[in-house]
Amino acid sequence: MPLDRRQFLGSAAAVSATLATPMLARAQAAPNVVVIGGGAGGATAARYIANGSQGAINVTLVEPTRSYYTCFFSNLYLGGFREIDSLGHSYGTLAADYGINVVHDWAVDVDRQAKTVTLAGGASLSYDRLVLSPGIDFIEDSVPGWSLASQNAMPHAYKAGSQTELLKAQLANMREGGVFAMVAPPNPYRCPPGPYERVSMVAHMLKETNPTAKILIVDPKETFSKQGLFEDGWQRHYNGMIERIGPDFGGANVAVDPSAMTVSIDGQVQQVDVCNVIPAMRAGRIAEIAGVTDGNWAPVSAYNLASRIDENVHVLGDAAAQGDMPKSGFSANSQAKVCANSIVADLAGGRAFPARFANTCWSLIDTNDGIKVGATYEATDEKIAKIDGFVSQVDEDAATREATYRESLGWYDAITEDMFGTA
Repeated sequence: MPLDRRQFLGSAAAVSATLATPMLARAQAAPNVVVIGGGAGGATAARYIANGSQGAINVTLVEPTRSYYTCFFSNLYLGGFREIDSLGHSYGTLAADYGINVVHDWAVDVDRQAKTVTLAGGASLSYDRLVLSPGIDFIEDSVPGWSLASQNAMPHAYKAGSQTELLKAQLANMREGGVFAMVAPPNPYRCPPGPYERVSMVAHMLKETNPTAKILIVDPKETFSKQGLFEDGWQRHYNGMIERIGPDFGGANVAVDPSAMTVSIDGQVQQVDVCNVIPAMRAGRIAEIAGVTDGNWAPVSAYNLASRIDENVHVLGDAAAQGDMPKSGFSANSQAKVCANSIVADLAGGRAFPARFANTCWSLIDTNDGIKVGATYEATDEKIAKIDGFVSQVDEDAATREATYRESLGWYDAITEDMFGTA
């Protein structure tokens, strides 16, 4: 069923209204919730806890950047469908209108016994509940020859902002007839359709500015999200431009040389002009420092996103090992509301509601050619479990594809308003 901005915000308002039932006596010292990470999970959780508790809970949001650039829709900037400024959002409304203490600093340590968070600037924050939504970090050496020190030569552009701008500049300056290579990540990773939407958007750009250029995808996975839809779209819009090498042909045995601008595929060296390396991923570093990961991701309860290691710590979004939900902005936003409801109920006497989750991931293949995949989920003792789902069909008409793209634009406006409290 199509989802528009009004419906998304309407459901968000309903959740917010159910949270706004604090019973905590104002004479008591208000409990403290510290949220680390100001993205789709963290910003949403901070706003819903502050709004739902109506001042009965002190909320501090720790986020190093003053302007947050969304990874979702950053591929559309590469394709020329959005400006970079349209992806940037500030935290001013969360502070001014919701009373959230927004601290622009890095969290560098968590003492779970003392219930404190230490910041890079030296400050210490005490908490009754800690919410971790740090997104992803990269696993060094997961692509031989590449490290974070190489990210200017071979950008990952999987944390939006300057890396996204760098990749676009490299593509714009690529020689006529050059080769753009992408080293795709192994599962699990942030935004399963993301690398392949990126290929589509790069192809759209090159088709207009450098039509003899080639795109090479080196992929360790046998299959990928929306594969049939993307491959059909590539054939229709960019026939002959895109080649994918999967594990059967060496895609799982790849190395790079950023200084020489080469990609080695199963021992065969390929000279390239621009290379986008998307390494293997794990939970943001602070989750590991807090001691709530299994080495890569943070196992959580499906009912409230509480860590399975420490019930006073909740982990949201990309960093969480929660079950069937993909690592996406929509998922993080959905999980944040469940988490916020649980925290307000526990700390401020609000009413707790059964956990329900939803996700939709939209992708753009070419102008007005939008596709989507999504599902609804429920909490079980084992995990967040998928109930049902939907996906676009290969044979959809142009009007349906355009409507899907327009729907995604409405969702972007709605979720960023839901995260940051402002349109």
